[in-house]
Formats: sequence, C-alpha cells, structure tokens
Amino acid sequence: MLCTRLTNARVLTMDPHRPIARDLGIWRGRIVGLDEAVTALPAREVVDLDGATVLPGFIDSHVHLTWAGLKARTPSIAPCERIEDILAVVDAAARRPAPPGAWLDVAGYDQRALGRHLTAAELDRVSHGRKILLMHDSGHACVVNTAVLELLPDGVEHEEGFLAESAMTAARRLRLPYSQEELADAIGHAARACLAEGITACAEAGIGGGLLGHSPVELGAYQLLRDRGGLPVRVQLMAAGDTLRPRAAHPDDGFTRALDLGLRTGFGDDRLSLGALKIYTDGGMMARTAALTSPYEGTDGNTGRFQDDPGRIARLIVDGHLAGWQLAVHAIGDRAADLALDALEQAQKLKPRPEARHRIEHAGLIRPDQLPRFAALGVSAVVQPNFLRYFGDDYATVMGERRAGWMYRGRGFLDHGVTLVGSSDRPVTDGSPLRAIQFMVERASVSGRIIGGEEAIGVDEALRAYTVAGAHACHWDGTAGSLSPGKRADLVVLGDDPHRVDPSRIGDIEIVTTYVDGRDTRDA
Repeated sequence: MLCTRLTNARVLTMDPHRPIARDLGIWRGRIVGLDEAVTALPAREVVDLDGATVLPGFIDSHVHLTWAGLKARTPSIAPCERIEDILAVVDAAARRPAPPGAWLDVAGYDQRALGRHLTAAELDRVSHGRKILLMHDSGHACVVNTAVLELLPDGVEHEEGFLAESAMTAARRLRLPYSQEELADAIGHAARACLAEGITACAEAGIGGGLLGHSPVELGAYQLLRDRGGLPVRVQLMAAGDTLRPRAAHPDDGFTRALDLGLRTGFGDDRLSLGALKIYTDGGMMARTAALTSPYEGTDGNTGRFQDDPGRIARLIVDGHLAGWQLAVHAIGDRAADLALDALEQAQKLKPRPEARHRIEHAGLIRPDQLPRFAALGVSAVVQPNFLRYFGDDYATVMGERRAGWMYRGRGFLDHGVTLVGSSDRPVTDGSPLRAIQFMVERASVSGRIIGGEEAIGVDEALRAYTVAGAHACHWDGTAGSLSPGKRADLVVLGDDPHRVDPSRIGDIEIVTTYVDGRDTRDA
C-alpha cells in the first residue's frame, strides 16, 4: 500500500526518460512510481491536485541560513538613503537597555545610495557606549565605531571605520561567537522561509570560519536543530577553507591539511551532511571589491582585491583538492576566476579527480576566453540570477557596456557544456527560485533593463539549474533533482506551469505547498 498518491497533477519530472506524468506514488518518503505503475495501487491518502503543476523541490546551492536568520532579527537601516536617517536608526537602537559596552549589530548597510561610506566618527555620536558594527549587505564589508577600532589587532587597515574583506573578518572575530541556541533559532527561521519558496534542500556556503562563519563550533548548532526535529529542509554544510589545519598523515594519503579526524565532503546523512570546502578568492561587486582584470568604471583605477596573498589562496585550493574535498571556490571577478581556474588545473594535474565536481561560486564576471576552461576542468558555475534582477542596473554601469554581458552568464555556460547551477546567496538578495528563473529567461532587471540579453536561456534550462544541476553540484543526483522512482519524495506544488505563463509572470506563480520526505509541510 502506498503512503500517498498524488493524482490529477501536471508532474514535470525533470527526467528526460519520463518527462510528464499525471499520478505519483509515494512510500516511506520515496517515489515508487508514476502513472500506470501506481494508479491502481491502494493508498492511505489520495491527494487530488486539481491540475496543479508538480516539480522536484528546488535546490538552492548557495545560501547563508545563519546569517539570514540573524539578519531578520537585527535592526536594519536598509530603507535609509540619507546619512542622518541611518544615524537616527542607530541612535534609537543604541539607546535600548543593554550591558555597558555591549555589541550592537545593524543590518542593511549599503553605501551606494549615500555616495560615500559612513565613518567611525559619525557612529560615535550615536553609540551611547555600545560597540557598533554595521554589516554591509554584500557580506564583504562593514563600518564600525571607534570603540571597535580600538580593539582591532595592529596592522588591520581601515578607512575611517570602513573595513573590507579580511579587515572586516578581524572585526567580526571580536564579536563572535554566537551561542549554539542563538544560531539554531536563526537557522530554523531561515530554513522555514526557504521551505515557503519551494526549496527542499540547500547548501550553507561557509561555516566555522571565513568571512561569514558565526562560531568555531557552528556545525553543532545545525546538529542541535536537526536532533530536535527543527530542520525542515535538507542542508549540506560547506566548511570554511581556514578551518583546515596541518595534520600528520601517512605519505600515501597525499595531503598535509585536513579537518580533525580527516572529515571531508560526504560525511553525514540525507538531512544534514558535510559538503564542499569553501574558499574565498575575492570580494563582491556591491562593495567594489571583486577582483577584476580591468578597473570598475567611474573609479580611479580600482580593480578590487584578493582576500589574501594569491599564492596562499592557490595553495589552499590545491591542498583541499589533495585532501579529498569537493571545492567551492568563491570567485566573482574575472581576475579571481583566473586564480581559481589556474589553481584547480594545477590540483587536477597533481592528483586527477574527475569525479570531484569542483564548483566556482558566483562566477560573476567571466570573460569569453574563460568559458572553455570551465568546461575542460568539469567545473560547475554556481550563479545568483537575482543579483542582476535587483542590482543589475548598478552592476552594468560599473562594468561598462563591453563587460555587462559577461555577468552571471547563462547561455554562455550551457553552450560550452558547463553545468549551470542556480542559487540565491540568501540573505544578500531575494531567495525566490521562481523570480531567479524568471530573470534567467528574461535577463531583465526590476527596472526593465535588459542585461546581457544574449545570455538568456529557456524555461526548462532554468528549471534544471534549480533541480537537476543543483543535485549534481551537491552530489545528490542519486536521490534528488528529478521525480524518478527511487528518489526522495521532495517536491513543490505550483499554481501554474512556468512553461505555460508569460515569462514576466514566472516569479509570481503561487507556491501551493512543499513536500519533504513525501509529507505536506503545511501539516507540520
């Protein structure tokens, strides 16, 4: 007997061998068959979907759940476009009861509307004895007051309180760690938001260290939530590259750095597992720190920056590969992509691992000559289409006409045989897969500006980026990504078929419900 049979549905399986079905049978959290294989079988529950569209649950292959959950509960200056308005928000938050010298985190900082960065001196006027940290929306910079500057180690560079990349990391390390209870609460909040958007699995892009880790024992917060039954989506955790340490190992093992006990990609279960090793090369376009080969337009020769000495970054990439990790290399600018591709090529020559499925996260600006290199190395491009949907007007301006079409590519990757993977980088921008899919098809920003129109792809190709390709990038393709017999019954029910509506309406399609392990999450 089936546990559940979904019937009267338009099931888009994403499986080329059986692309469309009407009925889908579920037993103990797995898909057991489609149409004639299950129609006549008895079931404890039969759900008539009245013609609704069913797709595999969306996979968001690059998120920051902890940051998203914490940000949702943090005072925000995001609506403010004037310095005096920002300072008023900080002033009000700093006046709230708190121990002397306590930290005040403020979210939503973005200098672009202001025309310049805030300064420590300005924050000092409204600090009221608190340590203030305004987190840049990109996650690559912050502004702090003098009370924080005085605590920074010698040699940390800043511009009147503005700190970017490694300097920001130094400031955040003064603030950390959060408690596991705080983190578990934040993770649960963000995961439920994912579920409401049809996401059934995601990859947390960096825990334990790096730019956006929140505790050296951050994995424990995920375990705490999972053990309590409070983790509603499947999560794969990327360990930050700086969590690797020199380890004595047998010479035949071929590696010199590892996590304690030699843990690496693949450890865990189908609800919570260890994924790729996250390695940063550069910054971000929003903060103007992504590493470019040619300067940002309108700047005095600014070409961004690397997170560390390029040689040390390359050695970490090679060492991670030799230690058996899948690598997720953050590279937004084309100069950063050169560094990543060179290091990955060197690593594969030293120890060929064609099955590694290394990934380049963001791939925000990729020159035409770099596309064949992605393909030759078998590297996936994990892009964030909503970056251009929401920030594309600004990005296109600072890249200039010649480079605007190279940003967050679609067609270019696919035509070169590169696996194109969709993701959000939540909470940097909107996490909705459907709105991202709409952008991939239209290539239109919210203002209507077409950005790299030649990079537009078809609806089915965009859906694959959030299902089949996401599963491939996370080594889940044996159990997720398509609605095929034997795979997990993780699926999303939509109010309409993205193929059948005008592309401009894809982002507004209703998420009717989401199933995880064959259970309707509305009943949870």
